[in-house]
Amino acid sequence: MDVNQFDYELPESLIAQTPLKDREQSRMLVMDKESGTIEHRHFYDLPEWLEAGDTLVLNDTKVIPARLLGSRKDTGGKVEMLLLHEKGDFVWEVLVKPARRIRKGTVLSFGDGLLEAVCLEELPEGRRRMKLSFTGIFPEILDHLGEMPLPPYIQEQLEEKDRYQTVYAENRGSAAAPTAGLHFTPAMLHKIRQAGVDVVTLTLHVGLGTFRPVSVESVEEHSMHAEYYELSKAAAEKLNRAKQEGRRIIAVGTTSARTLETVARDTDGEFREASGWTDIFIYPGFTFRAVDALLTNFHLPKSTLVMLVSAFAGRDHILHAYKTAVQEKYRFFSFGDAMLLTDTERNR
Repeated sequence: MDVNQFDYELPESLIAQTPLKDREQSRMLVMDKESGTIEHRHFYDLPEWLEAGDTLVLNDTKVIPARLLGSRKDTGGKVEMLLLHEKGDFVWEVLVKPARRIRKGTVLSFGDGLLEAVCLEELPEGRRRMKLSFTGIFPEILDHLGEMPLPPYIQEQLEEKDRYQTVYAENRGSAAAPTAGLHFTPAMLHKIRQAGVDVVTLTLHVGLGTFRPVSVESVEEHSMHAEYYELSKAAAEKLNRAKQEGRRIIAVGTTSARTLETVARDTDGEFREASGWTDIFIYPGFTFRAVDALLTNFHLPKSTLVMLVSAFAGRDHILHAYKTAVQEKYRFFSFGDAMLLTDTERNR
């Protein structure tokens, strides 16, 4: 399958550089996943598309200030390090710049030595395995030294750090936000619960692999970077009851969808308490076992995320929806507008 089949034209002016002041004011393109029928709404209309008994699944990961600016201890040369995954014992997989100058044994210093990192292993694509050393409490040091790791297509400074966090973010560990959840407010979640919708959380710590462009020509040749996930026993029990009773499971974001499908892929749709690393790659031809509807944002051309939503609702439907969104001047990517892929006939 040719990667170019998932390309589309996007004017740079439609890439959202800043979040809206009111999270709920984002627009929401609603598409029937079977027919491709489109409606143009706003995110505050979401409760109209939910019904009592639905199970809404949120990813409660929390973005850490993972971007660190420092220097090589031997030469003083400037470096940038982005924390990706903790491997235990303060050993992290990181992305470094300039990677060619950071070899095994190189020591990096941040905050005048408040935090140091020694390179243990050189990995492909600018990644390294680094051992961190410091005095004090690591989260506090990171909050002091680190910056929020905004995607490279966002050029403007983020005035409020919390706007790159969901309002339900709880478990620290992500290098990027699960952006479909950025539209929710506490008031919206309260309204949804009051309407009889079950709200379940899981955790998937988002790494850069999800957003990196696909560099191969054939979709099947692409390899996903693994990301850590957790699904609790209580959440699994709620999800199983929903399936057994024929109620919808609605994933908020591709990260929630990938976690649910990871857990359910070997059990024919049954959920269980689970944790570990997933490199699941969802593209057309994939059989969904867990997710009945999907709330997501608009994704980069030729990205694995466009492939995932194409697997869920059909490539032709998705590309038509994206073309329509461009014509209607929707806002794209992390701080952009939302798309709901569902069975719209259920809400008539």
